[in-house]
Amino acid sequence: MKQLLTAIAFFGLFQLGAQELPSTMLKTLDGQSINIQDAISDEGPTVISFWATWCKPCIKELTAFMDYAIDLEEEVGAKVLAVSIDDSRNSARVAPMVQGQGWEYTVLLDENQDLKRNLGIVNVPFTLVLNKKGEVVWKHSGYSPGDEEELAEVVEEVAAGHDTSH
Repeated sequence: MKQLLTAIAFFGLFQLGAQELPSTMLKTLDGQSINIQDAISDEGPTVISFWATWCKPCIKELTAFMDYAIDLEEEVGAKVLAVSIDDSRNSARVAPMVQGQGWEYTVLLDENQDLKRNLGIVNVPFTLVLNKKGEVVWKHSGYSPGDEEELAEVVEEVAAGHDTSH
């Protein structure tokens, strides 16, 4: 039943039309500026997970999804971007947390929360899946154990071509 509801919600998004990712400047962990549009994959789906060091559900989600992310990168060319919304006072905590958790994600800093605001995101964790054209085709707010499995299924569906290019 859950898979049926997921499929209905998934394909329903495509009928509504996909949202374009707004051009927004972020920072890498080493302080370089990068446009989010230059960070996404043009070879497969991109997952963008918005999180913060103070958000326990965010940390649980990123930790739970790590194994899936590695497999999806190898199998379907997916890319995962972990976008921290920690402000400039807290952003120094991001790199040590990423290292401590052993995450292999590309981590970007949205210190002014420009990308979060441009996308109309209210709370974290918040996850987006983009097709290889850079269009947002799936959104999810919050985290419950098991959500990482649904996310992996969505990424596989998008990689298989079930996106707005049809």
